[in-house]
Amino acid sequence: MTNTARGRGALRDFQPSMLPNPTVEIVIPVYNEERALPGCLRTLHEHLSAWMPFPWRITVADNASVDRTLEVARELAAELPGTQVVHLDRKGRGLALRTAWGASEADIVVYMDVDLSTRLDALMPLLAPLASGHSDLAIGSRLAPGARTVRGPRRELISRCYNAIIRLTHGARFSDAQCGFKAARTDVLGPLLERTRDDAWFFDTELLLLAEHNGLRIHEVPVDWVEDVDTRVDVVNTATDDLRGLWRVARMKASGAARAPLPSRPAPAAEHPDAVLAPSRARSRITWEVGCFVAIGVLSTAGQALLYWLLRAWWPPVLANLVSLLVLTLLNTEANRRLTFRWSGTGAGRAHLGAGALFLLGYVVTSAAVLLFREVQPEASAAAETLVLTASSVLVTVVRFVVLRLAVFRRTTPL
Repeated sequence: MTNTARGRGALRDFQPSMLPNPTVEIVIPVYNEERALPGCLRTLHEHLSAWMPFPWRITVADNASVDRTLEVARELAAELPGTQVVHLDRKGRGLALRTAWGASEADIVVYMDVDLSTRLDALMPLLAPLASGHSDLAIGSRLAPGARTVRGPRRELISRCYNAIIRLTHGARFSDAQCGFKAARTDVLGPLLERTRDDAWFFDTELLLLAEHNGLRIHEVPVDWVEDVDTRVDVVNTATDDLRGLWRVARMKASGAARAPLPSRPAPAAEHPDAVLAPSRARSRITWEVGCFVAIGVLSTAGQALLYWLLRAWWPPVLANLVSLLVLTLLNTEANRRLTFRWSGTGAGRAHLGAGALFLLGYVVTSAAVLLFREVQPEASAAAETLVLTASSVLVTVVRFVVLRLAVFRRTTPL
C-alpha cells in the first residue's frame, strides 16, 4: 500500500465509524488464468492509480493453478507497484478469499473476478458506504434496478432462478449473491469468516446469508456487467453444491451456529436536536404488527374462502379445505415474515416450519367446523359452508398471531 495499513486488532466496539482515509486491499482469486491475468492487472492498476483516492494494494490469490498463472502473477507483481501474490496449494475460490481476506490488514477488502466483467466505475460506489460507516458489506448486483448486463439467456435464467431460491428459502433481501464484485469492512468480516465453511463458489452466498442473519447492513450497487464466456465455472456441479450449501446454512441458523460475536448497531436516533419524535418504539411496533397482521389475515381469509368455493365445484369439503388452506398459509406466512414481523430476522425455514404446525391446528379446527356443520345441516349450500369456514378461520387467526409473535417470530437480530 502507499502508506502503512492500520491493523485490525481485536474487534472494536461496533459504532460504525467513518474511515476518512481507509486502506483498501483488492483480491483477485485466480485458477489457470495465465491468459486473462495480464490484461486484468494492468487495467486495474491503471484505474486505481488514476482514480482511487485511498491507499490501496492488489493481491493475486492463486489457488493451485496448474498452468503458468503463478509465474505470470509474480512477473506482473514485480512490474506493477502495489501488487503482491499469495499462493495456495488447494483449489477453491472461497478458500482463496477466506485466506487473503483473513490475513489482510486493510480497513476494507474487495474482491473482483479476473475477467473484469463488472465495469470498474462501480468500484468507488462499492467502497463509499463502507468508508462512511453506513454499511458493513457492499456487493455489485446485476439484478438490481439500474443494472445493465450483457449475457446469454442460459446464464440469465440460472442466475435469476438461483437468487429467487435464496430469497424463498432464506428470506434474503439482497438481489444478487454471486456477482464477482464485493467489498467488506474488516472490522466485521473476521467473525463471519470463522463461520463460513465453503471453499468454492458458494462462499459468496454463505457470507452474505451469515452477514444478514447477524444483522449487518449490505449495500447493493447496480453494475454494468458483460459476460466473459471463457469461464472456469461448471454450472451443473456449482448449482448442486449451492443447493447443498443453502440447506447447510439453514441448519446452522436453526441450531444457532450461524450467530457470530458481532455487537449490534446503535438504535436509530434523530439528528435534529429539536425533532418531534414518534411514540415509543414498542407501542408503535405492536400497533404495526396488529394492523398489518389483521390486514394480511383478512386478505388471506378472503383468498382461502374464494379458493375453497372454487375448488368445491370439483372436490369434497375436506380436500378443498386442505388445498385452499395450504396455499393461503404459505402466502400468509411469507407476507407476515416480510411485513408484519420484518424486524425479527427470522429465516424462511423457521418461519414456515412454525407456520406448518399452526397449519395443522388450523386445518383440524376449520375442517372439524365444516364437517360438524355438514352433519347438522346436510342440505346446506357451499356458500353456507364457506361462511362457517370463514368464522372458524378468524378464531384460528387470533391464535396464530399470538403464537407467531411470541414464538416463531421472536426477534433474533439486532435493531
